[in-house]
Amino acid sequence: MRPIWTLLKVIIALAIAIPLAMVLFATTLGVLAVAIGIAFAVLKLAILAVIGLAVFRLGVRLFRSKPAPTEPLARALPPVDPHYTAAMRELEIELGERPR
Repeated sequence: MRPIWTLLKVIIALAIAIPLAMVLFATTLGVLAVAIGIAFAVLKLAILAVIGLAVFRLGVRLFRSKPAPTEPLARALPPVDPHYTAAMRELEIELGERPR
């Protein structure tokens, strides 16, 4: 009687576990399929965005007006400070680098 009871418990466990495993497997495949579908949709969107950006840049290059060439501005030298040059001259005389 004991082996029959054990066999009956195994059959009941398998009767519950096998359909439950099928449902979980189908759910897992569904979630995986959705994830793959979303990944492909994002990839298509990214490719379209790159193509759109390339077309936009090409259009900007073709249709923008070129700026008129400008000559570089000649910058004036800073004004010479007479007090600074006099102070440098006195310092050089004191240090002996310049004759009096």
